[in-house]
Amino acid sequence: MYITNISLIIIFYLIGSLPFALILTKISGFGDIRNIGSGNVGATNVLRTGNKYLAFIVLSLDIIKGFIPLIILQFYFEDLSMLNKIILGHFAIIGHIFPIWLKFKGGKGVATYIGFLFSINPYIGLSFLILWLAIALSTKYSSLGSLTSILIAPIYFIFINFNLYIGIFFIYLSLIIYLKHSENIKRLLNKTESKIKLTK
Repeated sequence: MYITNISLIIIFYLIGSLPFALILTKISGFGDIRNIGSGNVGATNVLRTGNKYLAFIVLSLDIIKGFIPLIILQFYFEDLSMLNKIILGHFAIIGHIFPIWLKFKGGKGVATYIGFLFSINPYIGLSFLILWLAIALSTKYSSLGSLTSILIAPIYFIFINFNLYIGIFFIYLSLIIYLKHSENIKRLLNKTESKIKLTK
């Protein structure tokens, strides 16, 4: 089982590490996404190319990356506890944030995290998505929507589902994503954060 777990970790990490934002922007003729906007390898930065359809495709693919691992585990490894499935599956998020192909400098993990939540519990995933979209669209700050919504899963598992261990694990995940947003947090506090634009 140890070898199986290591194999699954590697597979899920590699799935998560696929840099769709970089690949699709290059294929579409926009060049290297790392030279655009914030330089982040994620859907929000793809939106800064002015192509909202391309950004939507990247967003969808990044969400799917987070969704796949738990589905595989649910179908083929039913005997594993939910906590173990979550621990194994979260390596897709780690792969997105720290992809080996890009010298471990990837996206911020939010879209992949959304897919991960949907695979665990569609209601939590939907709650996250609604809150994220509501805040991002009303304030035009995608990062603010992400930073606020990221608190939903820990609150749910600790205070509603009463699964302390899963709740603690999601606190750990939240901290990783918060750390990836450290520059965004600084810019939000300084009121210099870039706003998303949907007009093009």
